[in-house]
Amino acid sequence: MALEYILAFLLLGGFVGVMAGLLGIGGGALMVPMLTSIFAVMGFANEVIVHLALGTSMACIIVTSMSSLTAHHKRGGVIWPIVKSMVPGILIGTFAATFVAAKTEPLYLALFFALFMSYVSLQMFINKQPKPEKSIGGQGELIAAGSGIGAISALVSIGGGTLTVPYLLWRNINITKAIGTSAACGLPIALAGTLGYILNGYNEAINLEYTFGFVYWPAVVLISLTSYFTAPIGVRLAHTLPVAMLKKVFAVFVVIISIKMVMTVLA
Repeated sequence: MALEYILAFLLLGGFVGVMAGLLGIGGGALMVPMLTSIFAVMGFANEVIVHLALGTSMACIIVTSMSSLTAHHKRGGVIWPIVKSMVPGILIGTFAATFVAAKTEPLYLALFFALFMSYVSLQMFINKQPKPEKSIGGQGELIAAGSGIGAISALVSIGGGTLTVPYLLWRNINITKAIGTSAACGLPIALAGTLGYILNGYNEAINLEYTFGFVYWPAVVLISLTSYFTAPIGVRLAHTLPVAMLKKVFAVFVVIISIKMVMTVLA
């Protein structure tokens, strides 16, 4: 791999880590469009760059979700009974959605990603929080919720926080517990999603060096390496920078790079 691509992945990981620590957001919103652009510059076929970006991003989330889960668990921020009830649905929904993604045209995946991230960015920009209504439902509801959250997360390659946290807030879980529980749900999403994208990549016979299914492992290693070390920097910056304003800037940035992703696929 050329030096410029190594540097690109290291810088992307560093940026993702800082933003995750600073704003409390997952990396998929940044990684998927940026990886799509990098893979295009590297000369990968347009037919696979979006799928590779989704699978590679999901594999990176395994590392970040493990770190986040451990931190929240140590602080008692995870409601484990809820996690255990949601996991079956998460695994089924996430894994099944990777098969849907594999059979979907790259342009449609890019458009869905852009529309979803535009919606998430709007919620972030106006700082809208769901209104608590009633207590958490039974096993059936949690399995269904996990399935839906997992499916959408797999299609856009996120850890599910943008969906799980609002759902738990709506069900009268306080914000600290909601974030911690969401972090715990992110690991099964990442594991099932990565496995699904690996298997589907084999089904599509992706013949690229260092690629395992729809996962480009050099990018996973390099991005995970720098994001692990830069996330604490973001946490420290959160205590000194105007986070509310930065969230609005970030929201606009995500929309811009999502549109750029669609344009890359169309090129």
